[in-house]
Amino acid sequence: MVKTDTDAFRRTLGRFTTGVVAVTGLTELNEPTGLAVNSFTSVSLQPPLVSFCAARTSVTWPRLRGTGRICINILSEHQQDVSRHLSARGGDKFRHLSWSPSPSALPVLDGALAWLECSLTAEHAAGDHDIVVAHVDHLASDLTTAGPLVYYRGSYSELRT
Repeated sequence: MVKTDTDAFRRTLGRFTTGVVAVTGLTELNEPTGLAVNSFTSVSLQPPLVSFCAARTSVTWPRLRGTGRICINILSEHQQDVSRHLSARGGDKFRHLSWSPSPSALPVLDGALAWLECSLTAEHAAGDHDIVVAHVDHLASDLTTAGPLVYYRGSYSELRT
């Protein structure tokens, strides 16, 4: 048995495959911004709730939180570059990204497998992250046959079906 330390914890949890989503929105200045997240999950069917975790060190999350509305884009296997752009610190994260507006004008990334337009309902402190709970107001999915973007053992991977 290995004592729990940050590296051992990261390696062990890296054995769990996660999907990758982009949490997008508009700033108070009406500019698109977003962040990549691999801690997304459904919470409830009635009411329709989802959650994800945002790092407390994130500069982007406070800008999105302030508006109370977000769009969660489920990324396809071809969108590693989108995830990398949104994972980077600083700069114009949307400079090289194409998108169209959701019903409430939030950024839906071109090529995403699905999107969920949400209202923020709760946020819970949890260590070095915040657990965010959101109510799904609108959603849509693409009928593409592309697979999801997945993350496994510290890198992007393909889902083999």
